[in-house]
Amino acid sequence: MKAALTPHVTEKSYAGIHEEKGATSTYTFRVAPKLTKELVKKFVEREFKVTVVDVRIVNLPGKKRRFKNITGRTSDRKKAIVRLAPDQKIAAFDLPDDKAETKGKE
Repeated sequence: MKAALTPHVTEKSYAGIHEEKGATSTYTFRVAPKLTKELVKKFVEREFKVTVVDVRIVNLPGKKRRFKNITGRTSDRKKAIVRLAPDQKIAAFDLPDDKAETKGKE
């Protein structure tokens, strides 16, 4: 069930990752609607080999949308905000350094 966890990449979600040294970091994932906090914790610990301290779940209802005379709804979503133990990171969320890219081009 690898598709159950997908990174939720926004500016606000990245703000929690890069905090001061020694502080705990938070990572945001979009999860399957049927996953619970315990299952999300197990998936993250097994997939990324980290220690999860806390999991918060956010259920986001779909929004009403209208196109011409057709009304509809977007699908409901579920996010999990995962807090890791101090000094632990998930490498998949790291951004490449801009300095390293420009050095090779010079």
